[in-house]
Amino acid sequence: MSRIGKLPIAVPQGVEVKITNHTVMVKGPKGQLSHTLHPLVSVEFDSKARSLHFKVSSKEGSALQGLFRSLVSNAIEGVTKGFSKEMAIVGLGYSAKIQGKDLVLSVGYTKPIQVRMPEGIAVEVQQATNTAKFIIKGADKHLVGQFAAMVRGLRPVEPYKGKGVRYKDEVVRKKAGKAFATAQQA
Repeated sequence: MSRIGKLPIAVPQGVEVKITNHTVMVKGPKGQLSHTLHPLVSVEFDSKARSLHFKVSSKEGSALQGLFRSLVSNAIEGVTKGFSKEMAIVGLGYSAKIQGKDLVLSVGYTKPIQVRMPEGIAVEVQQATNTAKFIIKGADKHLVGQFAAMVRGLRPVEPYKGKGVRYKDEVVRKKAGKAFATAQQA
């Protein structure tokens, strides 16, 4: 039995929930999200208590109950507060800027990289150069995380000088390099 799946989800004021044919649609101030549930999991909306309750009919359904409860809970949080990932670009001459619906990154290649922002994602550049900082925002937690990982993968952090695109709170362990190895032998 799923402990997380048994917990009800509180639906705040201003959020509209529709349940039709194993699809939960959540609409709020920051957008609209929907999730299709597995046939073994069902959901009920209590309009008086403004909460969602998940039910299962079999042992296989209880394995999925916590997953779908978390997905719907994240959708409700996304349409009310939203999700964000803070990113940093470290490197001499590295920069980030917004051009229309593209994020343009200069990260040491011969040409700047243009990345099209998906629908539902917004990028805010806080500092364009000298350890450039930007924030990826959106209502869908999965989409925000996927876009941040894709941007990070364009220039992963290298271990010798620590240059590249990283998450703001990411800790990079630097390697010593050749100079340290030759000093040890002498």
